Amino acid sequence: MWLWMALASAVLLGLYDVAKKHALARNDVYYVLLGATLFTVLFLSPWVSAGTPRQHLMLAFKAVLVTVSWVSGMIGLKLLPITTVSTIKASRPMFVVLFSILLFGERLGLLQWAGVAVMLTALWLLSRSSEAEGISFRHNRGIWAMGLSVLAGVASALYDKHIVSGLQMEPLFVQFWCNVYIALLLGAVLAYKAFLRGARLPHPSWDWTIVLIAVLITCADALYFFSLREEGALLSVISMLRRASVVVTFVLGALLFRERKLRGKAVSLALLLAGMALLLYGTV
Repeated sequence: MWLWMALASAVLLGLYDVAKKHALARNDVYYVLLGATLFTVLFLSPWVSAGTPRQHLMLAFKAVLVTVSWVSGMIGLKLLPITTVSTIKASRPMFVVLFSILLFGERLGLLQWAGVAVMLTALWLLSRSSEAEGISFRHNRGIWAMGLSVLAGVASALYDKHIVSGLQMEPLFVQFWCNVYIALLLGAVLAYKAFLRGARLPHPSWDWTIVLIAVLITCADALYFFSLREEGALLSVISMLRRASVVVTFVLGALLFRERKLRGKAVSLALLLAGMALLLYGTV
């Protein structure tokens, strides 16, 4: 059952990324994230529970990781073609594996090392094909933002396994309070920019896509957290299955936003998925 929940979560995540790209055409990154997060808190409010101070401290830390990942990812999404963003996000399982080696001393089998090699090759090819669009992997701000988003997302995924599966925190409890703390962090950033720095913030424009973003991420995360709670669930497998969302993002992004020069990125994405399959097959 946890496999199907992870796949359903992946589809919703793909739609979520497309909705974010649409909303960013009319609004600032922080407005879109704050609006969507507040609606998520509203949707989850019927399941609110108190929790202990230690649990809240742990969720506040998770909120920092998620906020860094979301904000940097939204900056990358605003500055880069969505097909480039989706391809970069497909590399996340590779970093989960590499961090598992560094932090937990895990050893990889031959197929897993082959998967890592294929994914590294795919990222190199993506950097070459992106140069045709004037995107430098070394100097482009959007690329660096996406790199930070992927790394913070990996840290959050590793932390999720600990608090949801290891400490047995209730998924909806985690979702609700984590989004509350994310909203507070985003509000603090906007307050700092507006009042302490005296920056002129762009005027927000209402967009129903923001509500859609909240619905999609609420459902996607709920399925993800409940899949982690299932007996026998493997974080490495769930993380890889969730990255299948990039296929939805890539195809819909190419169709809706009429992006060009897709052949090189499509090859890179196919190689990343092949590397993901090798990692998955070598893990289960």
